[in-house]
Amino acid sequence: MGYKMLSINDLHANVDDKKIIKGLSLNVKPGEVAAIMGPNGAGKSTLSYVLAGREGYDVTGGDVTLGGESLMGLEANERAAKGLFLAFQYPLEIPGVTTMTFLKAAMNAQRKQRGEEELSTPDFMKRVRVAADKLGIKQDMLRRPLNVGFSGGEKKRMEVLQMVLLEPKFAILDETDSGLDIDALRIVAEGVNALRSPDRGFLVITHYQRLLDYIKPDTVHVLADGRIVKSGGPELALELEKNGYRDYVAHAA
Repeated sequence: MGYKMLSINDLHANVDDKKIIKGLSLNVKPGEVAAIMGPNGAGKSTLSYVLAGREGYDVTGGDVTLGGESLMGLEANERAAKGLFLAFQYPLEIPGVTTMTFLKAAMNAQRKQRGEEELSTPDFMKRVRVAADKLGIKQDMLRRPLNVGFSGGEKKRMEVLQMVLLEPKFAILDETDSGLDIDALRIVAEGVNALRSPDRGFLVITHYQRLLDYIKPDTVHVLADGRIVKSGGPELALELEKNGYRDYVAHAA
């Protein structure tokens, strides 16, 4: 079977006492980019929040492991320190906190939890400058409050910048393509593709095939009514684009 980077085993989860995830199992190997596609209301965003440890999402059964270590019972920041990263569908705006301040705090918080030394300011500045240039992020954006007044594309680029700087073991992209024009989509995809490596995994959650034209998945999984109802290769995404989710919604019901 081989080593599993992320392993979800018979996961059940509720939101406001309503069952949303209903016995979901999925394995992602190191180096793999797994795509999850599904209709609205299938539980895609709920899954990403449950994996990230967001409050208000109650796991009622099953287990999730990252690199063989269970994430259950860990706070969101502890999961992040273990190498889990979630790119949100709608990134938060944080008035009063400049983007640079936020990035430095995030990087040093993770280093501290892992018992590593904090980055010196020159080292931090250099890392940010190199990564920002590659993603087409202008320096003046880094001096503005985080995401405040940013366009949808700018917010998404900023999240990819965070991901590049934090170098997670496993990254979850939750409908990161929503509201993006083709140029922004391409830049986000380039950032993700640059991070692909044999010891890093990705879970790309999307409603549309178009993101997968830029981020080529190794596997595609259909999520319907809180569980995976079909798995396949990249061709499965093309089939969904052509035929929609009709058959799977009926199958799940």
